[in-house]
Amino acid sequence: MTRSFECPQCGNPRGMGDLCPQCGSDELPVALSDTLVLNLKFDSPSAEEALERLTVALRRASEVGIKAIILIHGYGASGEGGRIKWAVHNALENNYFADRVDEYHFGEQTAYGSEAYHALLRRRPSLKGYLKHFKEGNAGMTVLLLGSVSRIA
Repeated sequence: MTRSFECPQCGNPRGMGDLCPQCGSDELPVALSDTLVLNLKFDSPSAEEALERLTVALRRASEVGIKAIILIHGYGASGEGGRIKWAVHNALENNYFADRVDEYHFGEQTAYGSEAYHALLRRRPSLKGYLKHFKEGNAGMTVLLLGSVSRIA
């Protein structure tokens, strides 16, 4: 498992959550990368729960300096896309996350080697390792490029 964050107090690995599980520090964690992989379909939440998780994650990610999120929402078993995927796509297309997300790229439109793929890499070269999962276009993933949000003390 790759460490994504560490506690600024004790240096132990931790998530973006409120408290360090080792020392109890409530200071913002230190991001070890500017890219985060977020699996919204973990635990099979409802579409509404997944959108709430995304909302919280976007707020926290911008607070700790994350610049891009590889969002795993799944495609669904129906062959037409799952409820989480459609809820996320709908929210993005209707600017629900416009205060945090500058750009979004749906996996099915960002196949490896496509012009959209190369344009995304020109904008964020650090995504190259993550985009290997987009070989044929991955309809179960979306790339979010986050804007800069000033911290309020």
